[in-house]
Amino acid sequence: VSVRSGAPVSMPGMMDTVLNLGINDTIVNGLAKQMRDERAAYDAYRRFLQMFGKIVLGIDEKLFNEVFEEVKSKYGAKYDAELNVEALKEIVDKFKDIIKREYGEIIDDPWKQLELAIKAVFKSWNSPRAVFYRKANNITPDIADGTAVCIVAMVFGNIGEMSGTGVIFSRNPATGENELYGEFLETAQGEDVVAGIRTPKPIAELKKINPKLYKELYDGAKLLERIKKEVQDIEFTIERGKLYFLQTRNGKLGPIARVKTVVDMVREGILSKEEALLRVSPNHIIQLLYPRIDTSIKISPIATGLASSPGAVSGMVVFSADDAVDWSRKGYKVILVREETKPDDVHGMYASVGILTSRGGMTSHAAVVARAIGKPCVVGCEDIVINYDNKTFTVKGKNIVVKEGDYITIDGFSGNVYLGVIPTVEPKILPELEELLSWADEFRRLGVRANADTPEDAEIARKFGAEGIGLLRTERMFRAPERLEVFRNVILSSDFEERKKNLEKLVPLLKNDFIEILKVMNGLPVIIRLFDPPLHEFLPKESELMSEIMDLKFKGKFEEAAEKEKLLKRVSVLTESNPMMGHRGVRVGVVYPEIYMAQAKAILEATAELIIKGYDIKTSIMIPQVSDVKELIYVKEHAIDVARREVEAKYGIKVPFKFGTMIEVVRACLTADEIASVAEFFSFGTNDLTQATYTFSRDDAEAKFLPKYLELKILEFNPFETIDVKGVGKLMKMCVEEARKVRKDIEIGICGEHGGDPKSIEFCHKIGLDYVSASPYRILVARLAAAHAALKEKGFKLSEY
Repeated sequence: VSVRSGAPVSMPGMMDTVLNLGINDTIVNGLAKQMRDERAAYDAYRRFLQMFGKIVLGIDEKLFNEVFEEVKSKYGAKYDAELNVEALKEIVDKFKDIIKREYGEIIDDPWKQLELAIKAVFKSWNSPRAVFYRKANNITPDIADGTAVCIVAMVFGNIGEMSGTGVIFSRNPATGENELYGEFLETAQGEDVVAGIRTPKPIAELKKINPKLYKELYDGAKLLERIKKEVQDIEFTIERGKLYFLQTRNGKLGPIARVKTVVDMVREGILSKEEALLRVSPNHIIQLLYPRIDTSIKISPIATGLASSPGAVSGMVVFSADDAVDWSRKGYKVILVREETKPDDVHGMYASVGILTSRGGMTSHAAVVARAIGKPCVVGCEDIVINYDNKTFTVKGKNIVVKEGDYITIDGFSGNVYLGVIPTVEPKILPELEELLSWADEFRRLGVRANADTPEDAEIARKFGAEGIGLLRTERMFRAPERLEVFRNVILSSDFEERKKNLEKLVPLLKNDFIEILKVMNGLPVIIRLFDPPLHEFLPKESELMSEIMDLKFKGKFEEAAEKEKLLKRVSVLTESNPMMGHRGVRVGVVYPEIYMAQAKAILEATAELIIKGYDIKTSIMIPQVSDVKELIYVKEHAIDVARREVEAKYGIKVPFKFGTMIEVVRACLTADEIASVAEFFSFGTNDLTQATYTFSRDDAEAKFLPKYLELKILEFNPFETIDVKGVGKLMKMCVEEARKVRKDIEIGICGEHGGDPKSIEFCHKIGLDYVSASPYRILVARLAAAHAALKEKGFKLSEY
């Protein structure tokens, strides 16, 4: 008999199997007579001794392999099948000697063999490889909490030329093509195909050798597939021309095959649309969108970090954001290498093809921005040591120095870093994926919008099926060099009229930016968030100014030094010890309403001009960091309404727009009913709301203690990746309920990083949000996840994928 595992989920190669059990010195002779093949009987015996010794008795397999190769060499046999009876008998004797020496006795009693084998297969459930596999594939105890053991009569593929064994898939597991895919070996048994003992033949060869057997195999595979409603991974044996199916399980498919297969199965009437959607995971979608390392290239990485934004890319190393922009303008593809990135580096991140940092975690600035803009990124690569002065990085423990301008390749799927240019494979959007997501759109209730700051982002989002922009951040518009100097004058000026004068210079520039994005999103809603970050982020750093002052004094330029000292005093006043909870967002709009007024004027002028030209523009203005309804009222009266009146007078038309707020402060959740009396829409900024609820910052937590919290299970998951339903989620649910008591038709969405996380999307569906907003490269994921949430609510269960 054979003793096999029977786990409730497929775990290929993780569980143990024992073949030919029940054989001993007496039974081998009877088996030889029954088979009419003494060679096949002794081949089965030697296989049993090796497998039983290794799996059941725990003997090092190397001992058996050494003896086996020694005897093969003695008899001049290149392959196992070339060993004659005499050689196999010698191997059996030597294997028994190993077992006696290592274990102490030979287990001849078939019932004792069976008892020990059953225990061994059960034990393999908790083997390190099986535990790791379940953890890596998120197979939790509620999904599978143990294995069965199946005892099955043996059939023998090692009896002569009309026998063999093989493994097939009912469809191609890489491409999804509807064809048998796999291999077989003649005169072989069990593990021989996957063990690489001999080169197996493609299953198509069987069609030439024995068309009748091939058809029987094909028909059986297709029948099993139709019954199981899934591609089947099948083990089979042919014994003297008779086909036996040994085992079938759901096949593990690549992302292309997964999508193509489920769509084809709907067309073939095997699956419903709902079942097809539930067979595809969000992770499959992610894997389809980004370039990948060409797996045919065999090369070792020089370092490994955290895979934070998918995709594989090669480029020349640069160590500053400014250099990234300069080199990019000259036509070079660059990878920005930093210890960590900051908001000031964003222009360099956009200019780079990829980002590599030596510090930071999965939700660090580099990781979040890279995912948002669709750039491959590896963070927390502690193997590298960066020297900014020399413009090099070295690899710990290796004699490797990478200089500015050297080529490296980063793989955002694995976190690996390679020296030189490694070929990548560009993905294509499959027609089947487009069809699958059109079905997702039929079933989902949640709207899906994009976080997009540029016309390019907006175009990508629209191409991927976004139903609008849920977050357009405006602060990026101030960072362009020609605008930054003007905006610095706004910040540094103590005179209202001077501030207003400088802001007027910015309005036409900002208006043009808004026009370009609004044109791309014609007919779809666009929510524009007014200025959010602390003002000091746009000023020179204190340390830089002090260095400049010392340098000017050393050169005798005292008047210039005095001017810089005035600037230093102003910078010192504006620099905050806790900027994320300081003078930012609506607080800037209250103290300097002219800043919000200028932004609103640019937005509404852009809206008016496009409406006049016949565009269908749906603009919304969103105020960040609101904690009290009076803040919202103040900026509406002193900034937004003032701008609206000016623009409507200038263009002679009514300019329609919605006015709302981000919900990212705990007090805003608690007073949602009051805020909803003024705001026409809410959008949860869950990144900041999570920070405010936990009172720890994302970057500090990732760098210092969050990994330990996750390791100790103090936290079950990273709350910056998936919404904390018990804490942050409870605030969100309460906020939604209170707001809708006051304004039943209030539109409520989410625009934080969580908007692209499938588990968070399911929660948003449950509490009745109207839409989620994610980065352009997460739109396809969000569409599928929203459909999953709707189907689960109707009682459907997600598949194992």
